[in-house]
Amino acid sequence: MAYIVDSSAGREVPMRIVIAQMSHETNTFSPVITDLARFSGGRERPLQGDDAINIYRDTASCIGGYLAVAERLEGDIHIPIAAGAAPSGPVEDDAYEYITAQILRALDDCDALMLDLHGAMVTRSHEDGEGELLRRIRAIAPDLPIAVSLDMHANIFPDIVNLATIVTGYHTYPHVDMFETAERAARVLIAAVENQVRPTMAWGNNPMLPHVMRQGTDDFPNRELQLRAQEMETDGALAVSLFTGFPHADIPQAGLSVVVATNDDVELAERLRDELLESAWNERSAFVYTVEPLDSSVAKAKQLGNVDQADGPVVLLDHYDNTASGGTMDTTDVLREVLRQELDDVAVCAIYDPEAVDAMVAAGVGNTVTLSLGGKLPMPALSRISKPVEIQGRVRLISDGRFPTTIAMGRGLTTNMGRTAVLSTGSVDIMVVSRHFEPVDPGCFRCVGIEPTERRFLLLKSRIHYRVGFRDIAREIVECAGLGVCTSDYSEIKFEHVRRPIYPLDGLNTRDSS
Repeated sequence: MAYIVDSSAGREVPMRIVIAQMSHETNTFSPVITDLARFSGGRERPLQGDDAINIYRDTASCIGGYLAVAERLEGDIHIPIAAGAAPSGPVEDDAYEYITAQILRALDDCDALMLDLHGAMVTRSHEDGEGELLRRIRAIAPDLPIAVSLDMHANIFPDIVNLATIVTGYHTYPHVDMFETAERAARVLIAAVENQVRPTMAWGNNPMLPHVMRQGTDDFPNRELQLRAQEMETDGALAVSLFTGFPHADIPQAGLSVVVATNDDVELAERLRDELLESAWNERSAFVYTVEPLDSSVAKAKQLGNVDQADGPVVLLDHYDNTASGGTMDTTDVLREVLRQELDDVAVCAIYDPEAVDAMVAAGVGNTVTLSLGGKLPMPALSRISKPVEIQGRVRLISDGRFPTTIAMGRGLTTNMGRTAVLSTGSVDIMVVSRHFEPVDPGCFRCVGIEPTERRFLLLKSRIHYRVGFRDIAREIVECAGLGVCTSDYSEIKFEHVRRPIYPLDGLNTRDSS
């Protein structure tokens, strides 16, 4: 049990530990509104208190990792807010103020603060949402021990590192080590509180914007970089985090960075930081994604799917419109091409279109309906637009869209797709949802009566996370460059605020080019 001395009472009391979540990956090109409702998961307000503890305990999440450490210590645990929202546009100021206010109010008599942040939050008023939160905390509690766990796609600003006691980041993409990342931060923090270690951090970044489609940790070079970071932790560093960054954020600090924490050894921290930064820079060309024309990709998928003796579905990735990178989830270009090339036995997850869901509910299961599907959310950041698909089909099923997540990413939590309906054209079954989410768990199909392993084709709006649940059941993966604000073609979006020069937007031969 962890105790601290209460000077007013003259006795030892359990350590009061505050755990809070403020997590959002902001795509500054996304038109999707990020208000408080988006952080609330269908509830009136974001989770807090015992409700949050009961939902996140024993889950594969950052809060789950923090709780595991805090409960082993038998500390006095308080969660003032657990606010996480699917990636989208800049966070509205009133939502940000509400979330930060809950955290700040919990600082009275707080002995240790454990924060589940993302690292790429941009608000209407602050380009560094996490740094602004930490500045406000330090204005109230300048000496409070603070642990910060971050997503691998964090865009690091100085205050995130300078104002925290310890910073840790995921080593995996798909993100299957969220629990371990927070647990690592919590352990270092408690050791610091007990004067066993003195965390000393060094950080730096490279002028490079790695394409998200080249950031997977199954792939070179991020696989090797993350393995080296873990070796450094084994060899004496407290925490070593290489952040590939989130490139769809038009802010100065977007891009790859490294944070190293040691036990009172700044020279070691700087040496390890520099090694990783140099290694990443030397392999910068491997972080560049090459785009294939959409019609060619779908034709390739069709050919692969027509090999009858093969087992498992061919997965088509509509990766330009991934909710988990801020996509609208309603662009129709890949679906339109699938229909044009007449692929058969296709299951689609999913098109976000609450209006279409309402229309199918009104029509009723078993009845035929004609829809203007998708293409409803404007994307002013792009010169191209996605139009609705005019489509007729039978309403196959209506569901509440909820299912238990069983894969390594999000295990123990419930996925909520919102009210969901399945439209069947005969050759294609299209899931239409009323809540943004990324299809990473095969349960998204199974909960609406579709067995994904028995389909010839699966069309997923995903980028890398699909690998957790679908890689092992897929016969082949075909990446489809459709349309969306998660485009892997940087020429489609206009960067006005990111620091320049930066690779690959500009030709750079050295990291200090000017």
